[in-house]
Amino acid sequence: MIYPSVQSAVVSALAAECIDNTSKQAWQKLIDLDTVRVGSGVSGSNRMQADCWVFARLHSQLIPRHWNALVAKFSTHKGRKVQAISALVPVVASPSKQLFKAKAVTVWAIPKLRGVEGKRSADIIVLPAEFYDMNTWDLDGRPESTRREWRRNIHKVLEEMVGEALKAAEEILLAEGVLHQQAA
Repeated sequence: MIYPSVQSAVVSALAAECIDNTSKQAWQKLIDLDTVRVGSGVSGSNRMQADCWVFARLHSQLIPRHWNALVAKFSTHKGRKVQAISALVPVVASPSKQLFKAKAVTVWAIPKLRGVEGKRSADIIVLPAEFYDMNTWDLDGRPESTRREWRRNIHKVLEEMVGEALKAAEEILLAEGVLHQQAA
């Protein structure tokens, strides 16, 4: 058993593809991944292999909307996150128009971060501040209460999708024996 929870397994697996193999600083070369132990006593290199295997297993076993919900919510890989967001927009039911739905899904997957613009890592997606302004999401000028309701319902559906996806992932990972079973 490698992972303490299904969410830690998903986050770790989705992060594995963003770890680079580029040249490192001198101090980084001193760390031998085979001797480093993480969480459950698994070496760093074995953990990386497990993360990559879990990534592939979940990608192949989860239904597309569940996989896309997890990637949109937890991945740090820019390309995959954008693809997942694009794939989720058509599967979310809402009376709102496409533009509103697309922006609501995007801000759910890429929440506004605190801090000064331009001072964050280049490795994460940062949307312009005006993207979070709901007034730009609906060109028909509907009441704010309607827009808030639409956004709340879209985000609720997406969170439910993530919950379903984590439950399905848990079943897969328990069957594979890589997840700690909680005492009932």
